[in-house]
Amino acid sequence: VQLQASGGGLVQAAGSLRLSCVTSGWTSSIYRMGWFCQAPGKEREFVAAIGWSGGLTRYADSVKGRFTISRDKDKNTVYLQMDSLKPEDTAIYYCVAGPTTGSWPYWGHGTQVTVSS
Repeated sequence: VQLQASGGGLVQAAGSLRLSCVTSGWTSSIYRMGWFCQAPGKEREFVAAIGWSGGLTRYADSVKGRFTISRDKDKNTVYLQMDSLKPEDTAIYYCVAGPTTGSWPYWGHGTQVTVSS
């Protein structure tokens, strides 16, 4: 499974960005997809996830009400709509995919999101 993320950039606080992640390869093995982020000097942390079949979503508390994850099964693409961005959202965002509920073995290259105050 290959993951290609895009859509990062520089935005002012309170602005919006939409990240996209296109999957290819053995996509029939995907059970769920999601996003993680890593800020400078910090460990990677979970942002959001979505079940590939049923569309059930889950969010980190820090982004609830501001970020929305969605997927387009026909395009093999998952999105992360990021609204009301804050400087603390600045990080590299990684698209991830997993064949089960217990692991995230597939990672794409990150896309940088920078939120200026």
